[in-house]
This record gives sequence, structure tokens and C-alpha cells, in this order.
Amino acid sequence: MKNLKKIILLVIFTCLVAPAFAQKASWIWYPGDFDIYMSNVMQNRRTERGSFFPVFWKMDSHYVLVDFHKEFNLTQAEEVKLFVEGTYNVKIDGQAIAGFPKSIQIPAGKHKLSLKVYNQAHVPAIFVQGKTVVSDESWLTTFEDKEWIDASGKTSDKSGTTFVSAGSWNLTDPTKLPSQFKLPVVAQSAFKTEKVNRGALSDFGKETFGFIKVHGLKGKGRLSIYYGESKEEALSTDKCETLDYLDIDLAQKKDSIMPLSKAFRYVNYQADGNVSADSVSMLYEYAPVIEHGSFKSSDTELNKIYDVAKYTFHLNTREFFIDGIKRDRWVWSGDAYQSYLMNYYSFFDAPTVKRTLLAQRGKDPVTAHINTIMDYSFYWFLGIYDYYKFTGDQKFVQDIYPRMQSLMTYIGGRKNKNGLLEWMPGDWIFIDWADKLSKDGEVSFEQLLYARSLETMALCAKLANDTEGSAKYDKQAKELKDKIFKLYWNQNKSALVHSRVDDKQTENVTRYANMFGIFFDYFTPEQKLAVKKNVLLNDQIAKITTPYMRFYELEALCAMGEQSYVLKEMKNYWGGMLKLGATSFWEEYNPDKKGAEHLAMYGRPFGKSLCHAWGASPIYLLGKYYLGVQPTSPGYENYTIEPNLGGLAWMEGKVPTAHGDISVFCSRKEIKVSSPTGIGKLKIKSKTKPVVKDAGVKEVSKGIYEVTIEKGKDYSVRYSG
Repeated sequence: MKNLKKIILLVIFTCLVAPAFAQKASWIWYPGDFDIYMSNVMQNRRTERGSFFPVFWKMDSHYVLVDFHKEFNLTQAEEVKLFVEGTYNVKIDGQAIAGFPKSIQIPAGKHKLSLKVYNQAHVPAIFVQGKTVVSDESWLTTFEDKEWIDASGKTSDKSGTTFVSAGSWNLTDPTKLPSQFKLPVVAQSAFKTEKVNRGALSDFGKETFGFIKVHGLKGKGRLSIYYGESKEEALSTDKCETLDYLDIDLAQKKDSIMPLSKAFRYVNYQADGNVSADSVSMLYEYAPVIEHGSFKSSDTELNKIYDVAKYTFHLNTREFFIDGIKRDRWVWSGDAYQSYLMNYYSFFDAPTVKRTLLAQRGKDPVTAHINTIMDYSFYWFLGIYDYYKFTGDQKFVQDIYPRMQSLMTYIGGRKNKNGLLEWMPGDWIFIDWADKLSKDGEVSFEQLLYARSLETMALCAKLANDTEGSAKYDKQAKELKDKIFKLYWNQNKSALVHSRVDDKQTENVTRYANMFGIFFDYFTPEQKLAVKKNVLLNDQIAKITTPYMRFYELEALCAMGEQSYVLKEMKNYWGGMLKLGATSFWEEYNPDKKGAEHLAMYGRPFGKSLCHAWGASPIYLLGKYYLGVQPTSPGYENYTIEPNLGGLAWMEGKVPTAHGDISVFCSRKEIKVSSPTGIGKLKIKSKTKPVVKDAGVKEVSKGIYEVTIEKGKDYSVRYSG
């Protein structure tokens, strides 16, 4: 009884004092500015054989003078600590406080706290910490604080200054300036080391990323460090893609850490002069994401493919989603779009999606396509609505909508006389790395992505309360879709042709527009079947050799119920890389190549990236089309679960949401489901009516049944598969 009284008193005390504890504060800045700044820092770390290798598109910068403010209604006076990156002033109710105060007293009552910060070198940022007065994304910011003096001599803002919500990365330590942000590291040793010439070759066991640490460095001269994703690359001192040189004069042994992180599995260090070194280790650098999604099945090779795909994706998840860890280590929009989709079925790391979208877009005015690539601008639009669909975060869509408008206005101004898009000076039409892939004329693939982007604009305009814009974009999308089928659909070929040149269809049929038309749901059921037969399953149509476009080809086939075929393709394609010793998935894989040919690309013997984000697509395919989980309304308020074994005996896994993980187990006789969120529809193909306790089973068509899934309940369904 005495202990019970103590517990009750403790609970009462906690409730009484809880309001007095300080709320959590975070560093804040003008939205998008830190994202742009950090992407500039990250993307300009790239080197090739010791030479600086910068990006080749316009890089924007942060605003150098930013105003921050928020109104508070305090029940009592409050002491507030201020941390600022930059030169600043502080005002309470418009009255400036002298100097650069580190702490201020705000009286009880309603007051407006304002800070104006100047910083040319780094992003102007503030951290405000009181009991209730804290900096977070509810603060308002502007880069054009137009103060006017009215007739009475008082300061007022009548200029129409636009204030927007602050941005943050949840950096909650006031003593660590945002400009000092770094990913965490952990020490790791080499798996094995062998002596080579005047140094050694260290094998770290698998593809990895981080900072090399040289132990026991001594002497006068140079230590050369050659990195390799393969053993051949590390030993090729004149052709390896990345290297470091250390010029030293050390009488006593000393350890040294390389200043830039690198991708490698093997490290070959060689000494000149009387230089010597004892060994090398590494500081593994990683993004601290949580692995929410999972997949396991009766097929051990498929399980290995999933695990390596997730490891590949994690390596390419850094401050942003990048393309590859050896090169380019840049934020490419096409690569990032696939990363978003993989992310929703693995880490469900919403902040990295947002910061990548903001970094890609940069500032107005728009002077070129994102990454200079036409298709990459369109992927950027698609990524925004997908983000909303998976997270339900409408505020982000509203905040970024003005940047969507200005980019779409730029694109609309580049249409030709037919209202279509084609190459113009300054553009790069990429589509895919493929031999003899024509980019001439009006390419159907670009028009298809343009139509989808206009549909996305209509949806996002509605979310941003722009009804006029929504109607405009919807009309443009419908008109363009009609034009696509009128101008590109070839009845004899039962497919969209690749392009038009001089206002005439070309004879060429490629997979790109046709497979996108399937999962965009642009085709009639009859057209889908024809495209599947005449294009996707037709060996006469040029094959795709990059995981980048295999992603979409296999998605199109899964969308048409070809999971058994796709399972074999995954095992052949990604399993083929594993059989060649891959520990992460590659930028390109052509099974017809032999030996060292697999390492070459771009005319360089080791130009290919052996760890590329777009190689990790099995994560997405297995989550969406095998476990069968996908949202049907924003943030998984409603969703479907449609398991498809595709020839497996059983499978199980988790698909993450903002409110927890949806768990699915499926065998040929039983399906088990549990979910922490929303209302789901479990769709089952069964020869007989499924049996489940405490839930109704509805037959929606012959052999197709539905079970409603409520959050917090476990379901076990017996069926006849």
C-alpha cells in the first residue's frame, strides 16, 4: 500500500510539473535553403583520380538575409536562450535589443519575437529555446522583409511580403551549428589483407563507404591509396576511378584519416621513398535510417536478392538519395524518383524524400530542366504526389506548389508548333542508357511523362486550394493524352511508336512509353494485352539492360498479373549479378558480357558503378506486387493488400506506414494480416469462399473475395489458392 501511494504521488507530481518542462526546439531556416546548401556541399565532394569533378548544371545558393518571427501568448514571463548561425538582431514587438543577446526575457502576455539573420557563407539559421517559446516549423520566415514607415512614423508591413513556414531537419542540439552537420561513422576493420609490392591490398568483405584510416604512418615521401569496387580496379593504379595521395614527413608513427569519404571494397596502398604504414581500417559512414520494411520467402535466392537490394539502397541513402556511391554521388532526379518508391517499402524515411525534392528543384527563376534532363523534370513532379499519397503530408505539397508552378510554366514555354516537346538547345533527353536509342523528333516517352506531370499538377493544385489551376492543368492533361494516342498509337503494331519525325510516325517501337502506359493506366484493357504480347514479351523489341528501366518494365508486367514471370526475371537478372560475386547491385548488367567487361562503362575499364540505387528495385516490386500492399487514399487512410505468391510456396514481410508497419504472411492455403493504421481491403483469389474469424468475406466477382481489415486486429484467412 505504501508503494502504491508513492506511485500515485509520483504520477500527480509528474502531471503538475510537466507543463514547466521545456518543449523540444530545433534549428530552423528558410525552407529549402539548408537542403540546397547541403546538396551543394555533398555533390561537390566528387573526385576522379584526385581531380575535383563538379556537377554540370546550375547550382543555386541560400538566401543570405532571412527574417524569422512568431507570436506567443505567455501566461508568465519567460527566459529564452538564442543560438544563431550568422550576424543577427533581435526584436520584441518591433523593438530592437542592443547587441547580440544570447538570452532574452519575454514578458507575460502576447508578444512577437523576431530575429533577422545575415550569413553569406552558411545558411542563416536560429535555435530558440525557452519553456514554451521554441523554434520549430511553425515559425514564419521571409527573405524579403519590406518594412515601411507609415504616416504616424511607426513601422508596419503593408508591402505584401510573403511569409512561409520555416524549414528544419530536426537538428535538436543547439551547440552544433547546422553547417557542421555530418553523417555518423563507426570504425570497421578490413576482412583480410595481403602484401602487394611496397604496400598491401585490404579487402573489406563487401561494397562499403567511408573514410580510410591509415595506421602507423611514418617516413618521408608519398603514400598512394587506390580504391576499387573490384579487386581489379584497386590493383589498377593507372585506371582506378578514385585515389588519394598523402605526402608526409613523419619521424614518429602517426595515424591519418582521409578527408573525403569513398566507395570501395578493396583498398590498395603503396609507399614511395622510405614511407611505411602498418595497416588501414575505415570509418564507415551511414545514414541513421530504421529498417521498417522486410521480406522473406520460401526461395533462398530471392531472399538474398532482397537483402542485397536493401543494402544497396541503404548505401545510396545519405544526406539525400543519390545515384551511386562511387560516381556520381549526385542527386539525379530519375534515380531519386525510384529511390522514393523503394524507400516507402523499406525505411519510410519521409524527411529524406522532402529534402531531396527541395534540393533538386532549387530556386526561381527556372532556366533549365532539373539536371538539364527533360524526363527528370517530369519525375520530380511525380515524386511530389507520390510523397503525399504515401504520407498524407498535405502541408509539404502546399509549400512546394509555387515551385511546381514555375517549373511547369518553363516547360509549357518550350512546346513546339504541335503542342509537343522535343529536344531544344540546353536539353538532354535521357530515357535510358541504351545503344542506338534515338532521341530525335517528338519522342512518345517524353509526351507520356508530360501528360502524367500535368495530371499531377491538377491534383496538387487542388491540395493547394488553386481551383483555377487545377482545372487548367486537368484540361491540358486530357488534351495531351488524346493527342498521344492520335499521333503515336499504331494499330498495325498494337503499340505506341517511339517517336515522330517531320510530323510522321517512325517505324520504331521501344518498350519505354508502352510499359509506362500500362501502370499509368492509359491503355484500354485490350491495348494492355496487345502491348504485353507485342512489346513486353516480344524478344524482337530491343531489350533493356539497365536496372533503371528494368524497374519499370517489371512493374508493368506485375501490374498485369505476371508475377510468376517477373519472379523468374528477378532471379535471372539480379541473381545473375549475385552469381558473379556482387555484394551490391550495379548500374548496368548485361549477361552477355564476360569477366572484366562487367566492370567497364563510358569507355573506361572501371567506369561502371557497382553500387547504384536504381539496382535496388526488388524492394519495391516485392512490397507492392507480391506482399501486395499499397495506399488507395493518402497516408494509408485506406489501402489494399493483394498478395501474389508468383510461384512461391510462402512469403512474409512488413510494409511501413507513417503509423506503423503492416504485416503480411501468405502461403498457398493461409493469409495472415495485421495493421496499425487505416482501413484495408484484403483481396484474395480463391477457388472456394475463404474462411476468417470475426470478419466478413465479400465476393466481388467470380473467384475474387474481399475482407475488410481494421487497425489493431489480427486476421488469419484460410483459402484455396
